[in-house]
Amino acid sequence: MDDKLTSDEKKTLLRVAREAMEHGVRSEKLPALDLESMPPRLREEGASFITLTIHGNLRGCIGALEPYQPLVQDVQEHALAAALEDPRFPPVMVDELEKIEIEISRLTVPERLTYTDAEDLLAKLRPHVDGVILRDGFRRATFLPQVWEKLPDKAEFLDNLCYKMGTAPDTWRRKALEVLTYQVEEFHE
Repeated sequence: MDDKLTSDEKKTLLRVAREAMEHGVRSEKLPALDLESMPPRLREEGASFITLTIHGNLRGCIGALEPYQPLVQDVQEHALAAALEDPRFPPVMVDELEKIEIEISRLTVPERLTYTDAEDLLAKLRPHVDGVILRDGFRRATFLPQVWEKLPDKAEFLDNLCYKMGTAPDTWRRKALEVLTYQVEEFHE
């Protein structure tokens, strides 16, 4: 990602994410975003994933794969959703707020990865660099590049991604799936 965010832009996004999460968990109205006062890059369309952790354990993660709204709005929306709408977890409670660490991943636009077979796919994956999206008909799932830290083996990474997508773990070996990759700029509190 060539156009890295400045430290001030990152601080602004982290503040917006924290405010959205805290207001949402407390059932308060979200603070209005004054887009005009935001730096130009935060007003540009951008896609983000917001990951919430407590002591390193996942507590919520929701985001967008394609940009469709200003980055700052995307961060606000997904911070709220990660806290309250991740189907894998109950909504964040007020007493958890001070323990939660927020991580923001700003995504590049996904690009199709062309490959010939399972071995070629394994050869073309770039652990710790690429986030991966698998699509099989109407099903799809993604792992951010940070997931490579927990699943460094390429085959195990793809098995788990197929499982997340709701298909058999070896689906990627048995049929051609649509594979897209993207990179992230990740920062956290």
